[in-house]
Amino acid sequence: MFYDTIIFDLDGTLLNTLPDLHAAVNHALKSYALPERTMDEVRRFVGNGIKKLIMRAVPENCDEKTALQVFECFKAYYKDNSCNLTHPYEGIPELLARLGAEGAKLAVVSNKAHFASVHICEKYFPGVFHLILGERESEGIAKKPAPDGVFEAIEKLGAKSAVYVGDSDVDIDTANNSHLPCIAVTWGFREEALLIDKGAKYLAHTTGELYNYISEGCNAHTDD
Repeated sequence: MFYDTIIFDLDGTLLNTLPDLHAAVNHALKSYALPERTMDEVRRFVGNGIKKLIMRAVPENCDEKTALQVFECFKAYYKDNSCNLTHPYEGIPELLARLGAEGAKLAVVSNKAHFASVHICEKYFPGVFHLILGERESEGIAKKPAPDGVFEAIEKLGAKSAVYVGDSDVDIDTANNSHLPCIAVTWGFREEALLIDKGAKYLAHTTGELYNYISEGCNAHTDD
C-alpha cells in the first residue's frame, strides 16, 4: 500500500446523503412557510457545513432570526432522519474492507456536523474507521477547506504518507491547504468539469480506479 493513511470526505464521497439532506432542508423551510428547494439546488448548496447549507436555502430576503430558527429546525429533524434514504455508493463498502484488510488507516474528515458524521459512519460502516471528525467550529476548529481536521487526523493516526479523497471543490482546496495529494471522485455532488476546472489532477470514476491510486500512488496514474 503506497499510502498508509487514507482520509475521506463523507457526503458525496462515501455516502449519497443528498435525499435525506433534501428532505430535511424542505421540512425546515416548510415549517416556516418558506419556499422549498429542489434536489439539484440542495446538491449545489452542500459542502460548507449545515449552517451554510441553510443560509443558502432560505430566501435572500429572509431575516436572520428566521434563518437561525430554520437552521435549528433542520438540525433537530436531521438528527433523527439522517439515514432514511442515505446509502453507500456502489463498491464503497468493499473498497473500505479491502483497504482495512491491507492495513491502511482510515479516517473521515467532514464538514457535516460532528454528531451526524459519527452516527452515520457507525451505522453504515461499523468499526471501519480509525477516526471520524465532523464540523466542530464551536470548539475553535475551522471547517474545510481549512486543514485543521486533516492535520488532526494525521497527528492522531501517526500518518507517514496520507492521501485525501473527496468529491468537491472544497475537498480539492482542503487537500491543497493540507499539502496532500487529492483524489477527486466523479460520482458525488459536483460535476467532473467543475473538478477539472478547480485543478483536480487525479480523477477516480470507479472504486477500482480509486483503489489503484491509493495502492500504487497517485503519480503512478495520470488521468487524461
